[in-house]
Amino acid sequence: MISWIKENKHHFIIFGLFLIVCFLYFTPAFQGKVLGQSDVMGAQSTQTEINSYKAKDTTILWTNQIFGGMPAFQIWAPYPNNITTWVVRVITTVFPNPLYNVLLLFSGSYFLFNVLKLNAWLAAAGSVAFTFSSYNIILLVAGHTNQVFAIAFFAPLLASILLTLRGKYWLGGALTALFLAMEIRANHVQMTYYFLIATLILICVELFYAMKNNLTKMFFKSILYLIASVLVALVVNASLLWSTYEFGKETIRGQSNLTQESKEPSNGLDRTYAYQYSQGVTESFTFLVPNASGGGSVSQTPDPDSEAVKIFLSKGATEEQAINAVQQISSFPGLSMYWGDKRPSTYGPYYFGAVICFLFVLGLLIVKDPIKWWLSGIVILTLLLSFGGNWPYLSDLFFNYFPLYNKFRAVESILAVTGLCFPVLALLAVQEIIESKDKAWLWKKLKIALYITGGLSLILIIVPELLLSFIPHDQHTGVTALTQAMKGDSETANSIANALIKDRKSLEQSDAIRSLVFILLAFGVLWAYLKQKIQVTFLSVAFCAIILIDLWQIDKRYLANENFQDKKESLQPQMREVDQVITRDRDPNYRVVDLTQSPKYDLSTPFFHKSIWGYSAARLKRFDELIDRQFSSSINTDVLDMLNAKYLIVADPKTQVLSVQPNETTCGHAWFVHDIKYVKNADEEMNSITRFSPKSLAIIDEHYRSFVGKHFAEDSTAATISLTHYNPDHLIYQTSTKSPQVAVFSEIYYDKGWKLFIDKKEMPFFRADYLLRAACVPSGQHTLEFIFRPTSYYVGEYISLGGSLILIIALFASIAIERNKLKAV
Repeated sequence: MISWIKENKHHFIIFGLFLIVCFLYFTPAFQGKVLGQSDVMGAQSTQTEINSYKAKDTTILWTNQIFGGMPAFQIWAPYPNNITTWVVRVITTVFPNPLYNVLLLFSGSYFLFNVLKLNAWLAAAGSVAFTFSSYNIILLVAGHTNQVFAIAFFAPLLASILLTLRGKYWLGGALTALFLAMEIRANHVQMTYYFLIATLILICVELFYAMKNNLTKMFFKSILYLIASVLVALVVNASLLWSTYEFGKETIRGQSNLTQESKEPSNGLDRTYAYQYSQGVTESFTFLVPNASGGGSVSQTPDPDSEAVKIFLSKGATEEQAINAVQQISSFPGLSMYWGDKRPSTYGPYYFGAVICFLFVLGLLIVKDPIKWWLSGIVILTLLLSFGGNWPYLSDLFFNYFPLYNKFRAVESILAVTGLCFPVLALLAVQEIIESKDKAWLWKKLKIALYITGGLSLILIIVPELLLSFIPHDQHTGVTALTQAMKGDSETANSIANALIKDRKSLEQSDAIRSLVFILLAFGVLWAYLKQKIQVTFLSVAFCAIILIDLWQIDKRYLANENFQDKKESLQPQMREVDQVITRDRDPNYRVVDLTQSPKYDLSTPFFHKSIWGYSAARLKRFDELIDRQFSSSINTDVLDMLNAKYLIVADPKTQVLSVQPNETTCGHAWFVHDIKYVKNADEEMNSITRFSPKSLAIIDEHYRSFVGKHFAEDSTAATISLTHYNPDHLIYQTSTKSPQVAVFSEIYYDKGWKLFIDKKEMPFFRADYLLRAACVPSGQHTLEFIFRPTSYYVGEYISLGGSLILIIALFASIAIERNKLKAV
C-alpha cells in the first residue's frame, strides 16, 4: 500500500491542488453561502410540496404544486435501489454546491488525460481548461447543476470507452458501465444525447481504422464489452428511464393532441421554441475573445469612461447618475452591451481560452493520433448544430429527420461537447511536441498556428469591423422605445445607440489584446522548450498556470464572490401580503392563479401555493395546449373553475397594487355533473370547454362512452362528494348518492400510474373536460380512492436493484483481473 502511494503521489498532489483552487475560487461556499441561482430558485418552487413530504420521511411521486398537478419524475424523485443514487448522495454530502460539480469536472477530465497518456502536469492543465471553460461556470451561476453534473461525466466516460477500445476490456467495460450509469442518473437527457452522438461517431472512426489496420477482431470484441456495459447502465437506471420514457410521451415533447390550429408540431417541440438560445454565427469568435459579442445580456455596470456614459455627463448628469442611466437603458431591446444573436437572453459567452484555441489550431497541424480527426469532426458538427435558427441548414436536417433531436431546445448547449474536444486536442498538441524529435518541422507548424490565431486576434484589434458588426438586430426597436421614453428626443436616443456601438467595439478590442498576450505567452513557452531552454516539467507546469490564469480572470466576470448569498436569503422570495392572506385557508388542496404572472413562467407562486401556473420544461402536453387555447388571449374563467382555482391574485390597473379575489364559482375538489356531452376528438373537446358550465356539464371523448355506461341518471336529491384525505399520491373521497352518478375531479388526468378504488375494489376512470379525471360512482355511500403507484417506477426499482448488483460485481471483478495482470508482470 505504501509503495502504491509513493508511485502515485503526484496524483494525490495534483488532486490536493485542485482542492486548493476550489477553495480559493469558491471560498464563500466553504463559509456556508450558496449561489443565488435563479433557475435553482425556480426548481425549488416546484419542489415545495415534495420537500414538505420529504421532511415527514414520506415519498411522493406526484405534486399538485404546478400546472394543476403532474408527475414528479423530472422535478425530484428518489431511486433508492439505484447504486448511483448513493454515489451521488455521498458526493453531494461531502462537498457543498457547487464544489462537488467542479471537483467532478476536475477529476473526470484528469482521468481522461491520463488515459491519453499525458504527463501528470499536462493532464492537470487539460483538467483546468475543461473545468474552467466559461460555459461550465456560467451554468453554475444560472443554477443548471444537473446539466453540469452530466457534463462532468463526459470525460471519464470517454476515457473508459477508449480503455475498452484499446484492449482493457474488463476495466474499461466496468468503468464505462459505472460512468454511463452516473451520466444517465444526472437526468439531463439532452446532454447525454449530445454525447451519445459524439460517441457513435467515435465508434465509426474506430471501425474505419480497425479495418484499415486489420484489427477488426479486437474492435468487435471491445464493442461486445461496450454493449454489455451499456445494458448494465440501462438496467441500473431502469426505474428512472422507464418512468421518464412513459412520462415523456405525455409532455410537450410528445405527440400533439390537437390537429386543427395547433401551435405545436405533431411530435416534438415547436421549432421556434426548440431554437431558442441558438449560438450566433459570429459569436463563435468568443471561443478566442470572450467579449467579442459584448459578454452577457444581463445588466452590467457601465465603465465610467464609456462613450454612453459621456453622453449623459455632457448633459450635466453626475457620474453616478450617468452610470445608472446607461444601466437602465440596457433593459431596452438592442441597447445592452451584448449584441449577439442569442435569444431571448444569455448569461455570457463560450470562452475556451486563448491559450487553448492556439494549441487547438496547433493540434490540427501536428497531432498524429487518429483521434484528431474525430475531435476536429465533432467540433465542426457541434459548432454548426449550435447555430440552430441562426444558420438552420444542418440543424433543420437533424430537427426533421434525426431521432429524438426535436425533443430538445437551447441547441447552443451542444457546445458542451465542443468544450471537451478543444482542450483534449490542445493538450495532445503539447504532448506531440514533447514526444516528437523533428524540432524543425514542429517550429514551422508552431509559427503557422501563431500566424492563424495571433493574426485573427490582430484583425479583431485593428479592424474588427471586417468580422463583427457590433449592431444587434433589434437595435432599431430599442431606439424607438428609448425615443418614446425620452419624450420624442430621437437625436439623443440615436446618439446613445451609436455610443454603445463604440463601447462594444472598445470592449471587444480590449479582450482581443488580452487574448493576443496569452497566445504570445503560450508561443513563448513552446519556443523556450524547442530551444531547450526549459525542461518538460517546467513546460507542463507553465501551461497549467497560464491556462488557469487566463480562464480564472474571465470566469470571475460571471461567478464572483458577490454571486454567493446567505442560505436563508437565497431559498425563496419574500412572502407577499396577498400570499399571507391566502395561506390562512386550511383547505389542503385549493389552487391559486396569479394573473400578474406568465402562465408558463411563474416561478414565485408555487413557493407558497398549489398553483395553476408554474414553470417546467417537462409540463404535460394537454396542460400546455390548454394554456395556449384558453389563457393566451384571455382568461377562461370556466376553465379556472374546473381546476379549482379558489383564489385569484390580481393587480390594480392604475396602482399595480396586488389583491386577492376569492373565486366564488370554483367547482371545488369534486362534483357530480347533470349532463354529458360526447365529442369526437381533442379538437372538439378543446372547443367545447371554451365556454361551458363545468359544474353541470362534462365534456367527454367518445372513446370513453363505454366507461360511462347507461346507468347515469340525475340525482334529484342532494348527492354529495367530498375530499376527506389529501396526500398527493393518495386522495380519499366520501360519496353519497341515491342513483349512479358521474363525478368529475379537479385533478389532472394521467393514466400511467393512477388507479381508482371504490370500497377497495379497483374501478375504471376516464378523462373529462380535456384534462380532468372523471368516474362513474354507484348509488349509496362509498369510499373512493385515487392512488398513484406507477408500475414503471416500482417495478423499475426492482430491476435497478439487480442492475446495481451486477455493476458492483463487475467493478470488483475488473479490479481483481487488473491486479492479477500486474502480479503476472
